[in-house]
Amino acid sequence: MLVNLNGVLVPKEKAVVSVFDHGLLYGDGVFEGVRAYQGRVFRLGQHLERLYDSAKAILLTPPLPMEAMRKEILRTLAANHLKDAYIRPVFTRGEGDLGLNPVNCPKATYFIIADRIRLYPEATYRDGLPLITVPTRRNVAEALSPKIKSLNYLNNILAKVEASQRGALEAILLTQDGYVAECTADNLFIFRKGRLLTPPTWQGALEGVTRQAVLELAAKRKVPACEEPITRYDIYTAQEALMTGTAAEIVPVTSLDGRTIGDGEPGPLTKRMMADYKGLTRSEGDKIPAAVPKRPALSLSKGIRRPA
Repeated sequence: MLVNLNGVLVPKEKAVVSVFDHGLLYGDGVFEGVRAYQGRVFRLGQHLERLYDSAKAILLTPPLPMEAMRKEILRTLAANHLKDAYIRPVFTRGEGDLGLNPVNCPKATYFIIADRIRLYPEATYRDGLPLITVPTRRNVAEALSPKIKSLNYLNNILAKVEASQRGALEAILLTQDGYVAECTADNLFIFRKGRLLTPPTWQGALEGVTRQAVLELAAKRKVPACEEPITRYDIYTAQEALMTGTAAEIVPVTSLDGRTIGDGEPGPLTKRMMADYKGLTRSEGDKIPAAVPKRPALSLSKGIRRPA
């Protein structure tokens, strides 16, 4: 595997950052998770917009322009001969000192990993996934905007650990007020009383790209869909539930806290959404070049640092 480190393709064993990088020391950075299907990168533009918006929100100057980053992602996929892949572009604050002040980090670092990923067993998509609620609450949106996809995922990780300790693959995070925010790694939808509902992002949910795709697919099928605060009671009494995420795609949810949702099997709307989404991922996206393109001159002119 070749990793793109500041524009240089290096074997993964040599893809290293400084121990003084603030992304490592403090989780000071942002990232994205992107998928490629059959030689096309799905909604790369939306992912890049979110990446650059996240960087702007934390006052991190991107190490290269957005268009150059798009080309570097495609170049990394081509170099690894990947047509179906999970891509992780990352911006860190860069190397600094042991203090918190980001001013002491003169230049941001970036790297791009292209690999394969599978979060859940194949049977999960056929039979559905049980969820539990964990004690860890979602970070309050007033402290850290959920729109920022930052490298500090400790909130989600603690919830994932609690789920694992109880034998669950995924769990729900509640807000400080007891409303449902999202799952540890995915957005959540429920189908209840003829409407498709998902928690609003201002309550702590990430503005997921797959989440947005599902809202669009619902509109095409004329299924009323909206953002609305929901509780566990709403999930317990829902006809169907599903999770969405770039890595997970669409996963049926069949129970919460031991309470069966619907008839305990993936529902008809969920199955239609899964099929629609699969078709969508195969029909749009940036084409991966067959050969490794040369590194854009634009990147070099911006003074991207090459590792020594």
